[in-house]
Amino acid sequence: MNAQHPLQTELEASRMQASRDELVERLMRALRKDGGSEPLKGLRLHRLSAPTELAHSVSDPAFCVIAQGSKEGFLGEYRYQYDPMHYLLVTAELPIVSHVIEASPERPYLSLSLKLDPVTVGAVMVETGQLATHDEAHVRALDVSALDVDLLDAILRLVRLLDNPTEAPFLAPLITREIIFRLLLGEQGDRLRYIATQGGHAHRIARAIERLRNELDHPLRVEDIARDLGMSVSSFHHHFKAVTAMSPLQFQKQVRLQEARRLMLSEDLDAATAGYRVGFNDPAHFNREYKKTFGLPPLSDVKRLREQAAPNERLSAG
Repeated sequence: MNAQHPLQTELEASRMQASRDELVERLMRALRKDGGSEPLKGLRLHRLSAPTELAHSVSDPAFCVIAQGSKEGFLGEYRYQYDPMHYLLVTAELPIVSHVIEASPERPYLSLSLKLDPVTVGAVMVETGQLATHDEAHVRALDVSALDVDLLDAILRLVRLLDNPTEAPFLAPLITREIIFRLLLGEQGDRLRYIATQGGHAHRIARAIERLRNELDHPLRVEDIARDLGMSVSSFHHHFKAVTAMSPLQFQKQVRLQEARRLMLSEDLDAATAGYRVGFNDPAHFNREYKKTFGLPPLSDVKRLREQAAPNERLSAG
């Protein structure tokens, strides 16, 4: 690979910085106070003026960019961190733990996340000939990569549409497709291809994830899931962990506990009832697992969350 000419590198760095500065300015204008908004379909904006505690959430497939500040997260044993120099790509619904680690009133954390539609990804793949390869050995559904100048430029043009509501419905889908195209060409292109490709192992794992999330109160029968997906048990275990960084049992436990937490907060259920609703038949076992995951027993944790009245309760990878 040929090295860039120093002048070209300097011009590109200058262009990147100008784009970052403009992105910060536009997000500050779009978000006058802490919180989140969805000004365009599938595009969420976030602002926070202080670092946050670790928060458990279920991510949606999304492309996430930070304009200012930084964030750290964990998927199973995998740790990731990203900032204005990097982007996060999530290609499946995953239980993650994350927190903002750099934010202040003077320089608030500013980010955006663009929801990824597998149908649109597949259409862009077909139209541009960006077909999937056959090596799916390492297709974890979440990773961080360097943000290049062309991808940042497309993001900025999408955000500029917030000032042009008459143009946004027509141009936003086109720019979204361009972003997907540039992601397919980039370092994480294979990850995006695998998730959108029917019949591939990653697509089968996405179906397994959906099934586990829809059947939280059902016992985990790995043999049945593997058979229904046309995979051996050992192959299913291997590819499931490659995508989610967790075993099927660990994944099910995480999403069960997060759903029980949501039920106690939003529907005012007691711990035993919430645990039973998501498949924990033994209240003592539920309490132990809950405390191990969230740091407090269920009732104490819910009380703390209500007292905090956190505005950022909405689940998001961005």
